[in-house]
Amino acid sequence: MNVVFKLLGVGMAAGAGFVGTKLVDFLWEKITGEAPPKSKDGLENTLRSALVFAIISGAVSTTIQVLTNRSTQKAIARYSKSRDLT
Repeated sequence: MNVVFKLLGVGMAAGAGFVGTKLVDFLWEKITGEAPPKSKDGLENTLRSALVFAIISGAVSTTIQVLTNRSTQKAIARYSKSRDLT
């Protein structure tokens, strides 16, 4: 059952990462009025906007990863504890 929880954690992390990426993109467009600096044509983006976007994206994705990891570990611990009681 531990493998199931780990696979579920990976799935949750992937889904949460996708949602987080879309959220950052959406908020970037609403706040700056411009598309996120992701194009292969890096010439139209300033270095400042690219760096700010990278820092924000990195912070959001790391936060999502940590929260998902903690939630998965708590779920595994809870399940193991309840299994030991029965």
